[in-house]
Amino acid sequence: MLMAKNRNPIRYFGRKIANFLREFGEISRLLGRTFSFIPRLGRDRILLFNQMEHIGTNSLPLVIVIGFFTGMVSAWQAAYQFKGLITFSLIGSAVSRAIFIELGPVLTAIVIAGRVGASIAAELGTMQVTEQIDALESLGISPVRYLSTPRVLAATMMMPILTIFANIIALFGAFIVANFFLDISHKVFFDSVKRFFHLKDIFSGLFKSVFFGGVTALIGVHVGLKTGGGAEGVGKSSIRAFVLSAAMVLILDYILWTIIF
Repeated sequence: MLMAKNRNPIRYFGRKIANFLREFGEISRLLGRTFSFIPRLGRDRILLFNQMEHIGTNSLPLVIVIGFFTGMVSAWQAAYQFKGLITFSLIGSAVSRAIFIELGPVLTAIVIAGRVGASIAAELGTMQVTEQIDALESLGISPVRYLSTPRVLAATMMMPILTIFANIIALFGAFIVANFFLDISHKVFFDSVKRFFHLKDIFSGLFKSVFFGGVTALIGVHVGLKTGGGAEGVGKSSIRAFVLSAAMVLILDYILWTIIF
């Protein structure tokens, strides 16, 4: 207690800011080194395909479940907000635009941050504490080329595809609620979707998802490579990777929204 009271707040926050800037610089340097190995990816294509399967194909069932219930909740929320104010015939357009622009990309990215970002940090963290990464370096193999580049590129490429599936399933879930519980016919629902549909809504969500996928994998790799402290450190790295990835997804969402719209 005495030490906490005597702590200089200026020095404390100054140290926090310095640590943040240092870590930001380390992540930026890792990003540059990761992309520097893209020309050599042809020889490492098996690593890329394996990561695409892990990040994309294996995440699909979870993304479908999340997308379906997201669409259903969105339809109920729209009906609650429209009640007494706007006709329910516009629910299709309101829900579809919310899904395409925000809910599909952002919720998919947060799910991937929990499933993939944390698993990358745990996998690489385990390799770090068991000195497997040191073994790679002793064999003349760059850990960035072997571990970071395939994961970051796979996440960057697969996130838009997962977002497309999430959008379709979420729209279907919204239609189920609108049709079976709100007595809105399929013609009225999808006519509303088509009437206010803009390609910009689709492409803006997919554009954002590219950044979400890349930053999720990059943070997972960075945290994993910085892991120390044995099994306890691996657990802490997994949690930290998820927290940082989820926070960065929301921060990037705001920044990209401001730029696009």
